[in-house]
Amino acid sequence: MVSVPPAVLGPRPGAEQSVTVTDTLDPRIAERLRRDAEGLVAAVVRDHHSGDVLMLAWMDDEALHRTLTTGRATYWSRSRRRHWVKGETSGHHQYVRSAALDCDGDAVLLSVEQVGAACHTGAGSCFQHDLPVAGQVAR
Repeated sequence: MVSVPPAVLGPRPGAEQSVTVTDTLDPRIAERLRRDAEGLVAAVVRDHHSGDVLMLAWMDDEALHRTLTTGRATYWSRSRRRHWVKGETSGHHQYVRSAALDCDGDAVLLSVEQVGAACHTGAGSCFQHDLPVAGQVAR
């Protein structure tokens, strides 16, 4: 797991801080990423306080760079073919408090302070529909 120093995570909501923004993703991070055929990695997003999983999104190098340097969750929309900052139209912002890469480099875990709903449906989490699991073993 690669942790990102808190200094690059951006300000808490309402806090005044300046963040130095460079033009590209840190090469030490970029070389650890294992992207899919479209150049994307999965971004698993969880609530910073509760640990609840809120959503899954996709990031390219630029989205990850923007996220790490601004502290605002930025993703790649596969349907719209463009970057989007969570909350730019809905007002349901995500302020990134920590970020980590998984052991394979093909997924990023973001812990965020969620303002408003995380899901585009208006729900707190995109994971609302439990599925039946056969063969569950009792503990």
